[in-house]
Formats: sequence, structure tokens, C-alpha cells
Amino acid sequence: MKIISMIPARYAASRFPGKLMQDLGGKTVILRTYEATVATGLFDDVFVVTDSDIIYQEIVKNGGKAMMSKKEHDCGSDRIAEAVEFMDIDIVINVQGDEPFTDKESLRKLIEVFKTDTDKNIDLASLMVHITNEEEIQNPNTVKVIVDKFNFALYFSRSPIPYLRDKEAGAKYFKHKGVYAFRKEAILDFYKLPMLPLEASEKIECIRYLEYGKRIKMVETDVEGVEIDTPEDLERAKKIW
Repeated sequence: MKIISMIPARYAASRFPGKLMQDLGGKTVILRTYEATVATGLFDDVFVVTDSDIIYQEIVKNGGKAMMSKKEHDCGSDRIAEAVEFMDIDIVINVQGDEPFTDKESLRKLIEVFKTDTDKNIDLASLMVHITNEEEIQNPNTVKVIVDKFNFALYFSRSPIPYLRDKEAGAKYFKHKGVYAFRKEAILDFYKLPMLPLEASEKIECIRYLEYGKRIKMVETDVEGVEIDTPEDLERAKKIW
């Protein structure tokens, strides 16, 4: 089984343009993320795939591997699908370029999902974190996921799901972390299939898989990490570093 990691990287992020080229302890955010992913030792290869010559040159000049997107893309999954279409691989893991604190154990758990799925019933796997903070639960920037008893995703939403009509029922809230592991066939299907109303409404790309009947295995982790979406996130990351 050939497993690679792709790190999609846009320069023009809407909330924090140029965030991936910001300094984090003497190196850029995107280089920190790339090096951390390589250092896990879990992958046959690691690439940054980008629409930005600045990001491309940053990785290549530091001895890394990068690819330029040929087309404009709305999301990271489309960017990765274009890059892997003609590659001889089985599994591709999408590591977000703005998460320099890549956690090896969480990635290992995602890979294990496919190693034990001998019948190939699982199309993709992703991470979730149990959350209890009310502000985070209510925050539309925090994507929540609900799962069945076997930890397959039922739905993702920016709304607080489930709705606690009965607060004594014992339901938990889980935050979706945007780290995905795909079978190659699944991500190529995503690339070719049009967006449907639920994904368009929520602006959550993994909903497309559910709308087309794909199975998403969620893996619980207790590692929150730091997603650098704002200048405040960057300052927090610098303190941690």
C-alpha cells in the first residue's frame, strides 16, 4: 500500500492573506508544516501542492518537494485530486498547510483505518476532537460532526449538532479537524462530482462525500493542535513553539 501526504497551500487566504509565509520560530509556517509531516516517517512521499510561486519556491529552495496546480481550485481536495490523478498511489493524506504542529500519532491512526479495512468499505477517514467549551460549540467557524455507533460520519455542520433538547441524554460534541485520508478513487470522484445543496449551504467540502453516499470513518484524537487562521493564532503558535 503506497501512502503519500499532500499539503495544499494557497497564498491568498481570505481571513489571513500570506499566513503560510509568516515567520514561526525562524522558518515559515508552510515550511514548518512540511518538515513536521516528513519527520513523522509515515509516508512514502510528501508534497506541497500550491497555486503560488512564492510558496513553491519556499519549499523547493529548502530541499522539499512541491507541485504547482495547473487550474484554479475552490478547495484543497480539488487541488490534491488534480495532483494525484496520474500518480501510482493507494492512499493520500491531506495535511493542512496552516497546522505546523503535525501530530504523528493522529496520522498513524488514520493510516491504520485503511490497513485494517481489507474489504475496502471505507472511502476516507478524518479526525475529530471532543469539545465542551460552549463558545466553541456555538462558533460557526468550528465545524461539528455527528457519528453513528461505529464512528462513521452522519453529518457535518457549522451549527451546534446535536441539538440538546434533552441535556441529560449524554450526547457529546465533536469538532472536525480538517485532516483527511482518502482512497485515491474517492478523491478523484470528489473532483469530478458537482457540488450539491448541502455542501453549498454549509461550505464544508466533506459533505459532498456524504451527499454522494461515500463512507467517512471518523477517528477520535485528543490533540487539538493550532490552526493558524488569524494573526492571533500565529501569536499563540509562536508562544507554543
